[in-house]
Amino acid sequence: MKPPTWLRGRLGVLLSLGPACAVETLPGVPALLLAPVGLWLLFAAPVLLLRGFTDKVVSTRSGSLLLAAGLAVLLDILVALGANTVLPLLGVERPLTRLVLASATTLVLLVLGILAPQSARPLLRGAPLSGARPVAWAAAVALLLSVAGPIRLNNGLGGAVSTTALVVVTALIVLLLLRHARCSPVVLEAGIYAASATLLLLTSLRGWYITGHDIQREYLYFRLTLGGGFWDISAYTDPYNACLSITLLPVSIFRLTGIEDIYVFKAVLPLLFALTPVLVHRAVRNVASPLVALLSAVFFMAFPTFFTDMPFLGRQAIAFLLLACAMLVLTDSRRPLPLRRAVFTVLLAGVVLSHYSTIYVIVGTLATAFAVDKAWRLASRTGRAHQHRVGRQGRIRTFLTWWTVAVPAVLALLWAGPLTHTGGQLESTLRVVASDLFGSGDARGGSSDTRYSLFGGAGVTPEERLAEYREDTIGYTRADRADGKYLPLEALAKYPTPVAEKENLPLTPVGRALDTVGLSVPALNGVLRQAAALLLQVLVLVGFVIALRGRSSPFTPVRDQITLTVGALAMMGLFTLVPQLSVDYSVLRAFQQGLLFFAPFIAAGALWAVRRAGRRALPVLCFLVAGLLLDLTGAVPKALGGYPAQLALSNSGPAYDIYYPHAEDRRAAMWLNQRAAGDDLVVQTDRYSFSRLQTLFTVRTQDSVHPALLRSQSYVLLGSTPTRKDEVTVFFQGDLVTYRYPRHLLDTTRNLIYSNEGAVVYR
Repeated sequence: MKPPTWLRGRLGVLLSLGPACAVETLPGVPALLLAPVGLWLLFAAPVLLLRGFTDKVVSTRSGSLLLAAGLAVLLDILVALGANTVLPLLGVERPLTRLVLASATTLVLLVLGILAPQSARPLLRGAPLSGARPVAWAAAVALLLSVAGPIRLNNGLGGAVSTTALVVVTALIVLLLLRHARCSPVVLEAGIYAASATLLLLTSLRGWYITGHDIQREYLYFRLTLGGGFWDISAYTDPYNACLSITLLPVSIFRLTGIEDIYVFKAVLPLLFALTPVLVHRAVRNVASPLVALLSAVFFMAFPTFFTDMPFLGRQAIAFLLLACAMLVLTDSRRPLPLRRAVFTVLLAGVVLSHYSTIYVIVGTLATAFAVDKAWRLASRTGRAHQHRVGRQGRIRTFLTWWTVAVPAVLALLWAGPLTHTGGQLESTLRVVASDLFGSGDARGGSSDTRYSLFGGAGVTPEERLAEYREDTIGYTRADRADGKYLPLEALAKYPTPVAEKENLPLTPVGRALDTVGLSVPALNGVLRQAAALLLQVLVLVGFVIALRGRSSPFTPVRDQITLTVGALAMMGLFTLVPQLSVDYSVLRAFQQGLLFFAPFIAAGALWAVRRAGRRALPVLCFLVAGLLLDLTGAVPKALGGYPAQLALSNSGPAYDIYYPHAEDRRAAMWLNQRAAGDDLVVQTDRYSFSRLQTLFTVRTQDSVHPALLRSQSYVLLGSTPTRKDEVTVFFQGDLVTYRYPRHLLDTTRNLIYSNEGAVVYR
């Protein structure tokens, strides 16, 4: 008698673990074999073995697979953490080697395969694939262009291929919207994943080295962990080092797959994060129509932070992935509530290990939602609110309870406090926030990103921000300047640092045609961006109101979605109104995180807005979504000109100037390492040259070359942008400010000792 299909599948996975572990431990295994074996051990096998458990937590087949993928990522982190914690006690000094990680992963998977419940549901057999062919073609073309476009740009060619990729992604999303009723859920989710991955790869694959902002520092701590074969928070008590999503997880991926380390960050982590919009779709689909769920995922992807910032935020990308899994568990009410609450809490514990700021915002959101729920219940008992359609849900047992709020909060405090001692940033932020709230702060404005908020102000001008920066630098160097360690202020008076003019793309023929009829293209681009930001916020409020009223609402939110949306919006308001919060945690990133909660309300608002179009409502909606995507992703500004170039589409623009790594910079840094070795002099360079080169420097380095911070004796390295354009960018109070750099100051006070026509060094 043959065993059941589900048992044969599980048996096959278990039997594969031995050979896979053997391949991992053999020396000289080619990368073409090692990569699939490592990916099998880290992701595919855990997903297959966890399906039986996730089937009991969520009710849908795709939901079960997506939740299993999130838990597999968390399992990989925990396995590495367990090996790193336990094995040194047994005398293993380097527990993060391939042999140890492969053996530990195999052992855990064997135990999981024996103890975990078994899924009786086939993996893919019987899954409907209606509407798959056109979606598959569009998805394949988009993904191909998402790799070809960055390669062309990295080789110094134009951005036409990357721009075409954005057009194809938009066409794919419009296709999904038009055919959502005829496409099966599997096809819709595959299309969403392809669109998501394309948008992320167009940015993450830029440059032949690590490219971006936070990712540079993330990569540094990964390299420190990798080099020692051991993660030791006491060696570098930095919040970045406490994020296991960028230390232990990439080390496991690198060790077991042999994928080049920079592509672990540039490709593997973005491809994992690309599951997040799919999870948004699946979570909303539990409580809404396919169209609302699809629109929710589209709005999550369309927000610019998704494809401009998130590819450079590996720790937050993994945290968002786990948070999206938690929302999937929350909205699936067809499974036992106690089990879902427990899994929800475990996933938030994974967020604690992945990213400190994300969990702080989540705890604030959960606490506010819990308080709103209690107030709502009290009002329902004392008034007539229980007669309302949404109010009737007050009788239903809600998901959030005191311990689903308290446990993540306690874990976050323990992790940042006694376990890693990395809570200094949180304490500093809270002190400044208290000063702002009680009027004892310095009354500085917050990040200028708040200007995009309905409740924000005009922001601070670049000139004002640069003046604040100069005042700060003069203030904290006053004593050392008096001792002659810095150049005297009198000598600097002859070398002003004016704010650099914003550099826009030249007008295209279409842009020039608009300009000839009196339409300012730069102004048009600015208005479109501002209008898109305001539109999303208005749609949140409209969708929330009509969902509460229950009239003409395209979906009925569960009670927890309402309270969590209130909590997320309250956090957004707090970030906008309290300056220091907008500085330490970007308002735009907070909105991206909030979309995990209130994206369906935006979708509901959009459907309500086009309802009067009748049978034309769907085409009108597709037109609006396509316009929004093409503008926010940069395709429209690229077609018109008159807007700063975007990194994913051009070899110019502000992001290219400060984030793109150049070979000349690297050669200068390596030469300077040899020249300054054993020298007492510090190396000074600008913040973003330092960011790009920090993994190369072996000498003492200071990340500022502003004239007010130039030391009397030091090396000065000017990277490619300061050398080519005489411009330097600083990041201060949450804003980027670019100013004209007085090269003549260095020419008159120092000697030029190195130049490679892309970077220079002064002594």
